[in-house]
Amino acid sequence: MARWAIAIHGGAGVDPNLPESRQDEAKRVLARCLQAGVDMLRAGASALDVVEAVVRELETDPFFNSGRGSALTRRGTVEMEASIMDGRGRRCGAVSGVSTVKNPVSLARRVMDKSPHSYLAFEGAEEFAREQGLETVDNSYFITEDNVGMLKLAKEAGSILFDYRIPLAGTDTCSALAGADNHKGMAIIRSTLARDVAAVMEYKGLPLQEAVDYCVKERLDEGFAGLIAVSSTGEVAYGFNCTGMFRGCATEDGFMEVGIWE
Repeated sequence: MARWAIAIHGGAGVDPNLPESRQDEAKRVLARCLQAGVDMLRAGASALDVVEAVVRELETDPFFNSGRGSALTRRGTVEMEASIMDGRGRRCGAVSGVSTVKNPVSLARRVMDKSPHSYLAFEGAEEFAREQGLETVDNSYFITEDNVGMLKLAKEAGSILFDYRIPLAGTDTCSALAGADNHKGMAIIRSTLARDVAAVMEYKGLPLQEAVDYCVKERLDEGFAGLIAVSSTGEVAYGFNCTGMFRGCATEDGFMEVGIWE
C-alpha cells in the first residue's frame, strides 16, 4: 500500500526583495495548512477530503491570492475559479466567475459529486451553490487592502499585475507585468504541463522529480511556471523556472518542509 504524502503551493514568481516578515508569514500559512492536511491523513481521511480542506484553508487566509485576497477585476470586484479532480474514474469539477461563494473549491467538489456537469460558471455556478446550501458572503469579504493597492498600481501602469508580491519591473519572475500576455497561466495551459509530467513518467519511465524537471525545462516554450507533484507511491517533487515558489510538503514518515526559494 502506498505511503501518503501531501504537497501544497501558494503561487510561483516571488519578488526577490520580499521582506523577511512577509516571507515568515508565508511560511507560517503554508505550515498551518500542511499540518491541517497531515492531521486529516493520519486520521484516515480520503485524499479528496484532504485536498478540499487544505484548499479551503488557503482560500480563507488572505495572504495568498485565492478566495479572500484574490486579485481584483478592473471594476474592483472579485471573480474566482476553482477545480478539483479524482483520478479514480477521471472525475472532475470546476467553477469560474464565482463572486459570493466563500469557498469555491467546495463548490467545485459539489459540481463533481452532485451534478451531471464538469464545469459551471457565473450565475449558473452561483445558483447551484445556493441549491447545495454552501456558505455565501458579500463580494466585499474577498477584497483586501493589499489587492486594492495592487489594482491601483495596475491601472496607473496600464498593465496587468497578477500578484502584489511581483515587482513592477524585471522579467525573471513567473508573472511580472504582463499586458495581455500571462506567461505563467498561458504557458501551463498551452503545454498541458501536468499531463506532460504524467506522460513522460509513463512513456519514458522517468522518476517523478526528473519528469518534473524535464517538463519545466523543455515543455514551456519560453513561458514561466511552477508546479508541485505527488506520485502514487508517496514521492513529492517541485519544479519552477522563475524567482521562487511558495510551497511545502509533508510525508507519512514525519518529514515536513516549507520553502520559497531554490
